[in-house]
Amino acid sequence: MTLQEAGDGRRRIGTRLAVWGGLGALMLLPPLAVELVDEGAGDPGDFIFGAVLLAAMGLAFEVAARMPDRRAYVAGLVLAVLTAGAQAWINLAVGVIGNEEDPANLMYFAVVGVAAGGALVARLRPLGLAYAMVAAAAAQIVTFVAALVLGLGFTGPITVFFTALWLISAWLFRRSVRTRT
Repeated sequence: MTLQEAGDGRRRIGTRLAVWGGLGALMLLPPLAVELVDEGAGDPGDFIFGAVLLAAMGLAFEVAARMPDRRAYVAGLVLAVLTAGAQAWINLAVGVIGNEEDPANLMYFAVVGVAAGGALVARLRPLGLAYAMVAAAAAQIVTFVAALVLGLGFTGPITVFFTALWLISAWLFRRSVRTRT
């Protein structure tokens, strides 16, 4: 083993410790904020969902860290996980259509399901993930059209926002394929 390889290994371990330590610190922020504000315990479901989202981000980092030339792949994976998490969290917290208890909001969980299912089918390979994110963007648009046709309300701005995030993630995965070949 050369000195450079040893240095690279230490740098990778340091990066992994920093990522997981940062995620752990983020997990502690909500309970600490609740204690400081003195507003009771808060909803445990919110804390659990936040922990699952942060763990998913850490696992996404671990998968991406094992990929050669991984910058575009890491960015795409982190963006996809954040997009799915943000959409689910918004949907659970306040709902996109009506309030969080409106059954029409299940359509937005289906969009996240398309992205997650596509990622599983693709076995986290970059080209397959690119297609999965395009499918999620298409599902996002179908959800918008369905809500409009069914008279459930106009969700244009949030649809544009999430569709753009899915497509940027797809572009990053596609870019990571090009840089590897």
